[in-house]
Amino acid sequence: MARERLSTRQRMINLMYLIMIAMLALNVAKDAVEAFKKVDKGLTQTIANYTLKNNLIYSGFDKAAAENPEKAGKYKTAAYKVKEHADEAFNFFQDLKIEIITAAEGPETPAVKGNEVIIEEVRKIDNNSVPSQILIGDNEKGKANDLKAVLNDYRDSLIAIVTLDGKNPSVEDALRKSLNTDDVKNKSGKTERWENFTFQTVPLVAVITIMSKMQIDIRNAETEVLNYLYTQIDASWFKFNKLKAIVMPNSNYVTQGSDYEAQVFISAIDTTQSPVITVGNTVLPLDETGKGIYKVRASSTGTKKWSGIIAIRAPEGTIMNYPFESSYVVGEPNVIVSPTAVNVMYAGIFNPIDVSVPDVSPDKIKIKVVNGTFTTDKVKNSIGKNFKGSWAVKPNAVGQNVQIIVTADINDKPVQYAPYEFRVKSTPDPVAVFAGKSTGSVSRATAAAQLGVFAVMRDFEFDLNYDVTGFSVLYSDNRGDFDEPSTSSNFTQKQKDLIARLTRGKYLTIKDIKAIGPEGKTKELLPIILKID
Repeated sequence: MARERLSTRQRMINLMYLIMIAMLALNVAKDAVEAFKKVDKGLTQTIANYTLKNNLIYSGFDKAAAENPEKAGKYKTAAYKVKEHADEAFNFFQDLKIEIITAAEGPETPAVKGNEVIIEEVRKIDNNSVPSQILIGDNEKGKANDLKAVLNDYRDSLIAIVTLDGKNPSVEDALRKSLNTDDVKNKSGKTERWENFTFQTVPLVAVITIMSKMQIDIRNAETEVLNYLYTQIDASWFKFNKLKAIVMPNSNYVTQGSDYEAQVFISAIDTTQSPVITVGNTVLPLDETGKGIYKVRASSTGTKKWSGIIAIRAPEGTIMNYPFESSYVVGEPNVIVSPTAVNVMYAGIFNPIDVSVPDVSPDKIKIKVVNGTFTTDKVKNSIGKNFKGSWAVKPNAVGQNVQIIVTADINDKPVQYAPYEFRVKSTPDPVAVFAGKSTGSVSRATAAAQLGVFAVMRDFEFDLNYDVTGFSVLYSDNRGDFDEPSTSSNFTQKQKDLIARLTRGKYLTIKDIKAIGPEGKTKELLPIILKID
């Protein structure tokens, strides 16, 4: 906490006060006590100096609060609380000084004029009975107890004010030392009440001088706390060794037709004082924290540079200008459409795809499909399982590309992107298998154990299921050719009998194989020819 710097004259007065205390302890003669009048006169002048200085500080609070109520308002309120408490304590001492002098010399004493004490006019300077009777009294119930309570209350009220925004141990410790009323040990080493040690059997002029010194302590503590409160206003004002303009764009890359947006602000900004931010001839709007919002439509591609000035009022009232500059890049509109299975689409089935637009939420994206239909339902589809992707597209016709047209909601405005095309192919035919084979050889036992013929998709990314709807088994020997049909994927009994006739070296032929797939069309598959081992 800042301490009031005393002049050489004021330091001499304090030194004389200490000498006075020592002289009282030695019971000096009456003519020496007369010198205390001069000490009190000097103390009274010091009080007047403190009062003048404090009034100037209060004027400073008034001015600061008028210029910036939000910043200085609460500190001005606290300062005037200090004034209220200080005046109450000071006036209590002053009234008690007048009461003691009047009781000793009578109401017509020239030493009292209104609320002032004229120390040179005090006649009964060595009277020690009246002060002791008023201050100590019978059974130690005098007004020194009230005086001590006033000092304690004043000290505690100041501590409460300086710790308004949190703990402040250094300030609190200084106040406790300057306004200390703890009991003390006398010359004999015994603990003595502060009231008795300070005032009992002390001559009147010395009591007045002591109380004047305490009034200085009251005004000095007032000054100390006022200085502290005033520094708190400065602490919340910008006083930095470097201020830097900051530009924070939402993105340094935007697409043509969308908006570029950036926040512009001082890095050590004072939120209670709004800066003026200009770009060209335009003053930027500010958000609740004092940051400027720069927004411009990207009408062409390329690198765009922009700059401006942030103007803010300095503590001394001058306007400080801080230039800034930044840039951003405008690119062609783009969209990402990623097929999750292959790079083409197959007609007649749903093809899963992912659709995304940079920096756009998926719920703000819509698509339109040319030469096809689409779905977003997470249900089992014609692929044969739950597709993995945000969308699924089913092309209508082979030979015509599917076009996916994406529209994204950007800043509450629909932005349509160029069509994204996929080639459309027919789904490949499945392969018919018997005992897992289409060609080659098979043992007679394995052939006899099979239940039917199946269709599989080999080396195909989609998990499509084809069902065999019919086939024929051809058997030939010296008795002729035997051809037995089936209308399902399973062998009939007659077909099993033919297979049972096969011997090593003979050929098993399964022909006229038909299968139906997810697109609903029946396909004729290549025959199976296997040699019996």
